Amino acid sequence: MSSIARLSLPIAAVLLLALSLVLAACGDGGSSASEDGGGSVSGKISIEGSSTVLPITQAASEAFSQENPDVQISVGGAGTGDGFEAFCAGETQISDASRPIEAEEQQACNEKGIEYIEIPIAYDGISVVVNTQNDFASDITLDELKTLWEPQAEGKITKWSQVRSEWPDQEITLYGPGTESGTFDFFTDKVVGEEGASRSDYQASEDDNVLVQGVAGDPNALGYFGFSYYENNQDKLKALAVDGVQPNTDTIRSGEYPLSRPLFIYVSTQALEENKAIEPFVDYYLDNLDQFVEQAKYVTLPSSLEKESYKQWEDRTTGTVFTDEGEPKGGDLETALKQSQ
Repeated sequence: MSSIARLSLPIAAVLLLALSLVLAACGDGGSSASEDGGGSVSGKISIEGSSTVLPITQAASEAFSQENPDVQISVGGAGTGDGFEAFCAGETQISDASRPIEAEEQQACNEKGIEYIEIPIAYDGISVVVNTQNDFASDITLDELKTLWEPQAEGKITKWSQVRSEWPDQEITLYGPGTESGTFDFFTDKVVGEEGASRSDYQASEDDNVLVQGVAGDPNALGYFGFSYYENNQDKLKALAVDGVQPNTDTIRSGEYPLSRPLFIYVSTQALEENKAIEPFVDYYLDNLDQFVEQAKYVTLPSSLEKESYKQWEDRTTGTVFTDEGEPKGGDLETALKQSQ
């Protein structure tokens, strides 16, 4: 007879219960996180893409790594286009994007057998900014922005007075994202009417902080980039109202601000199966999404839209809910997400 069997029944039961708790605590070798985001997760996660989305994903990765120090996460901001190129080649597991994935990028992913989950995470409003010493410009129209940024303006529209007659007859210096940027794609599509159509004689950078420094150091400057980079540098920059609407949390979330747009992360389902660190990281990212979005000074999704966005991840819904023209299928983004599920 075993030693446990010779004990009284209550004592044996207590010992068996204690033994089961110890075994449960040992788990399966630390392949998943605890419910509060901590645990013994390990592995490497590579994320590349939008410099606009970068502050949100950095906030998420830093917080997750603090609770899971055995997970190494690299986050780059080379631009949405470069991010999708690496993602569809299988070189990264998650892609940050400031616009939806495009038809050519979808094809590249398909050719490599990369399926993806598209997850809207926040709203941004591309901010058109000038130097704080600029005392004459407080607003600008979409038509004036087109006059300034369309390809025909190159070498010709070089002074403020050529954009609006009451503005001074002095040189204007332009700063904007490079051609691999999703912000560049969205801005040219919305303002010029054709994605990628832009004058090229401007100070370009994929690093939004470089653009901030350029405008902040040049009294004749005008530039554009994500809302967070304006919010974090209001002492150095002045944002212009566009078509009479100032960029702020309310106007961006409602879509009243004409340069509002959603931001995304794309998760590779192949990587999700192969890399045990991906699922707990994305769970943690989305469970604390509002915190990270607010920390980065972007605009949180309305609760109903955030719920539908999370469901894309929960249900592992693959593909995009956008047309080849970059519009949500069925009208608005929330409707498009519901139809895809």
